[in-house]
Amino acid sequence: MRLVPLGLLAVVTAVAAGCGGARHSVVREHARQRSHDPRHVNAKPKPPGPFPQPLGKAHLVPGSDSSVLPGDVLIADRSNDRLLVVDPHGRIVWRFPQPGRASLPLPDDAFFSPDGRRVVVTEEDVDVVSVIDVASHRIVWRYGAVGVPGSSADRLAHPDDAMLLPDGSIVSADIENCRLILLRPPSHRAAHTSGSPAEGCVHAPPRAWASPNGAFPLTGGGTLVTEINGDWVDGLSATGHVLWTTHPPGVSYPSDSNEVRRGLYVTAGWQSPGILETFDRHGRLRWRYHPRRGAPQLDHPSLALPLPNGDFLLNDDFNDRVIVIDPRTNRVVWQYGHTGIAGRAPGYLSRPDGVDLVPPAALLTRIHARIRLPG
Repeated sequence: MRLVPLGLLAVVTAVAAGCGGARHSVVREHARQRSHDPRHVNAKPKPPGPFPQPLGKAHLVPGSDSSVLPGDVLIADRSNDRLLVVDPHGRIVWRFPQPGRASLPLPDDAFFSPDGRRVVVTEEDVDVVSVIDVASHRIVWRYGAVGVPGSSADRLAHPDDAMLLPDGSIVSADIENCRLILLRPPSHRAAHTSGSPAEGCVHAPPRAWASPNGAFPLTGGGTLVTEINGDWVDGLSATGHVLWTTHPPGVSYPSDSNEVRRGLYVTAGWQSPGILETFDRHGRLRWRYHPRRGAPQLDHPSLALPLPNGDFLLNDDFNDRVIVIDPRTNRVVWQYGHTGIAGRAPGYLSRPDGVDLVPPAALLTRIHARIRLPG
């Protein structure tokens, strides 16, 4: 989700442990308000995740409401070189890699396969995409050579947001190659590309893409593409045709735009102060997060996913935390990680750069993805 400049590309690459009585009053009042919210009162019981045994005790920031999450959360803990799955109570239920297993340098984004058996990880800064088998804790396929960027077969240059589709193929934005790429494991040759370094990083979809950093599925088929060189978001049809293109309002570095519902989209502004906002296909602002007095600003957030109850799950990269924001109250209602304090111990993160929910609430399971690239 970040881009390190290369060649001609010119794109920009504490919460306290204790609480006083006043804060407890605020937390209790907010909990009371949410208990009367029909989104929560009528919510169905959360299905059990595939990771039944927590590896430790709960580690959430005080005031977090575990009921806002529909299930466990996958976190790409970038600067700790690991993936974590935490349950809504903040207990670690799975981690990768295990001691003595293959390394995972700088995981940038991670998403579950629709069946939940595998996780696809983009390691943007080392130019590879890896597929991990959840049960065996093994990397079962990797495209690219670690630290060797390129555009030929089995080479990538800052790949971002790989999606493992139901048919086993993978779609990723290959930022510095100015293209979207379709991979079909176990092959180590691209099955299809849209855009290329030869076309240049210019906004001319579907022929050319201006440094694409995300290709996310749309309900009913189609793809939402984010281009960071020029701040574009493009809607593609189920057949790969460009339907519309716009600029998210007020964002200088849009990151990983995706669909909230038909006609409404969310993007994270990877900047400081960071931005979280929703907009329509015409680029009209629908909502923007404004921290309440005393709450910290976002700092380079890079991915926001809508939750079934209307909240947003967000990795706030430089604040070393993953949070849930209630857009109706502009409150952080759930938090894993301590604001601005990097660490590796349970309850701490270091530059988390990607999130997903465990199936059946995961992005691709929820949307029934059928991404099709142009051409």
